[in-house]
Amino acid sequence: MLQTFYKHYSSMSNCATKHTLKMPFLILLFHFFINISPSIVAFTPQDYSEALEKSILFFEGQRSGRLPPTQRVNWRADSGLSDGSGYHVDLVGGYYDAGDNVKFGLPMAFTTTLLAWSVIEFGSSMKSQTKNAMDAVRWGSDYLLKASAAAPEFLYVQVGDPNNDHSCWERPEDMDTARNVYKVSPQNPGSDVAAETAAALAAASIVFRDSDPSYSAKLLQTAKKVFDFADRYRGAYSESLSSAVCPFYCSYSGYQDELLWGASWLHRASKETSYLSYIESNGHTLGADEDDYSFSWDDKRAGTKVLLSQAFLEESIEEFEAYKAHSDRYICSLIPDSPSFQPQSFTRGGLYYKQSESNLQYVTTATFLLLTYSKYLTSHGGAASCGGTAAVSSEKLAAEARKQVDYILGNNPEKMSYMVGFGQKYPQRVHHRGSSLPSVRAHAARIGCHDGFDYYNSGSPNPNILVGAIVGGPDNQDKFSDERSNYQQSEPATYINAPFVGALAFFAASH
Repeated sequence: MLQTFYKHYSSMSNCATKHTLKMPFLILLFHFFINISPSIVAFTPQDYSEALEKSILFFEGQRSGRLPPTQRVNWRADSGLSDGSGYHVDLVGGYYDAGDNVKFGLPMAFTTTLLAWSVIEFGSSMKSQTKNAMDAVRWGSDYLLKASAAAPEFLYVQVGDPNNDHSCWERPEDMDTARNVYKVSPQNPGSDVAAETAAALAAASIVFRDSDPSYSAKLLQTAKKVFDFADRYRGAYSESLSSAVCPFYCSYSGYQDELLWGASWLHRASKETSYLSYIESNGHTLGADEDDYSFSWDDKRAGTKVLLSQAFLEESIEEFEAYKAHSDRYICSLIPDSPSFQPQSFTRGGLYYKQSESNLQYVTTATFLLLTYSKYLTSHGGAASCGGTAAVSSEKLAAEARKQVDYILGNNPEKMSYMVGFGQKYPQRVHHRGSSLPSVRAHAARIGCHDGFDYYNSGSPNPNILVGAIVGGPDNQDKFSDERSNYQQSEPATYINAPFVGALAFFAASH
């Protein structure tokens, strides 16, 4: 389980730098390029296409429920087939969020939203992978429809006791820990998880609008009901569900950002003026005036600003003009030539760095927003305003995004691809139960809750390659420890991959 605690590391010690200043200039220069600068790798559109295919394939390794005949990750098998049955509800399906066997609603909904957004913006660039990407969206949206079936009375938001689950190391096909079901209701509200679910359903409705109109309509109607529930009964789900979701996926940022995010997606999906009015009337109390410099399953403010800037740039909705200014400030903080650039947010190797645990989740979302905003600016013939007369072109945004993509794929000081199965060197001991244990096909006998720790503690590479998984990534000194116990760096998650799907599609289509 990936936990999110907002803490920052201090800058690196300059002792080594002081020592090397005594060297002759050429030796110092050599030292710099050998030990600090990443190796230069020129990735081609074919490389990005390969990475795109694998990034989508990863989601098949995270599936819960009855697997379809088209399942390509064949070391996985059916799991969680009785989820919800003890509560007289069908909650079979969906995704395991990371390396555990719990189905957490907040990150699953965010994953679905970002997968859908990737298809909406860059689906035309996915070519042969468009259907696989849409299947990945649908696996999430199908489950969220089940979880939302009783809305607006209540919403199911989790399956599995995380504390029991984390005391075991077992395959999802073997799991025998409590499959408790958790829900939010008018008495125990969860506006954050409900509004994110509404956003996911609304975004997915756009994805299937042409290919499956009836399904799209069902998604949108359900999204409206769930959003009404989220808005009418306001409160953070962390307070309602307590230790069931904390410290795993606490709502650190509160629920206000999700309400504005959900309304923004419903506006885009439905084009109904009621959501425009909602955003205008409530935006100031829901984070519209706040600048934030990260985008994650917890904090939606930066993503919302970029999403609403599209309505101004491409649809000339003047009420959203202020959101472009907010988007500019966020985007400019990522651009080295900008007056508002934040160099302390980057490692010496050039990686955007936010926090010590699962840092790549912030890199993939930032990369996606850079490219999405670049697309919006291109359609408008505009640029990002970075203070004074400084303006940054859409091409510059794409170039900065490419540096982050390339770093993840191997252009970094460790010469390590942080996508499993891509390149010559990638993590071998991923913190992931199904990947680290022999598959049911290779070892039919059940592996008990505590027996699995023999594999966890082994130094051997994982027997099943979780192709396409992006792990948490290196530390603030560009170092990576390939150890199964090092979940901060070696655990993958669906919400790390989801925005990267769109980013890879953009570069796969570039020339």
